[in-house]
Amino acid sequence: MSTSDNAVGVDNTFRRKFDREEYLERAREREKQEEDDRFKSKSKGPPVQRKPLKHRDYIVDLESRLGKTQVVTPIAPLSQQAGYYCSVCECVVKDSANYLDHINGKKHQRALGMSMRVERASLDQVRERFEMLKKRKDPGSFTEQDLDERIMKQQEEEEERKRQRREKKKEKKKEKLAEEEAETEMDPDIASLMGFGSFHSSKK
Repeated sequence: MSTSDNAVGVDNTFRRKFDREEYLERAREREKQEEDDRFKSKSKGPPVQRKPLKHRDYIVDLESRLGKTQVVTPIAPLSQQAGYYCSVCECVVKDSANYLDHINGKKHQRALGMSMRVERASLDQVRERFEMLKKRKDPGSFTEQDLDERIMKQQEEEEERKRQRREKKKEKKKEKLAEEEAETEMDPDIASLMGFGSFHSSKK
């Protein structure tokens, strides 16, 4: 008897048949729909024009809450929780280094409406900046001679501080010696009452 006669056949009649053409048509329709959606999203409006980066016109407050205690509760609003609160992004950053990274980062700058590109200055802007700095420097400008005088003055002040410290140390030493002498000089009547006799030697 051959093995082919003993082999049990597999009945595949119950398996679902797929129409290849139907699924190809569905895939084409889906691709067309995705292309239409992409086109609609692009045609909604022009891309957002963000302003170039500009320097900060305020001082970043990192020290006003140092050394202060604060009660923190889970139901407190974000602005009253521990850490540094960013009102633009509405988030809390736990330490000053990460807070500086956050306000200098892309997400924060985009929320402010700025890109991460710096505006290229024109020649006229550079000249105006130089003129402004010259005007600012003129009233309080100082020469090398003024700088030497300031250095000399600082050195004299430092010497004066050192001299005062030395005098204070000398005064403290004198006061300490006077206290020690006062402690060692005892009234003879009190010494005899306490049982201290004369410490002079009996030998001559």
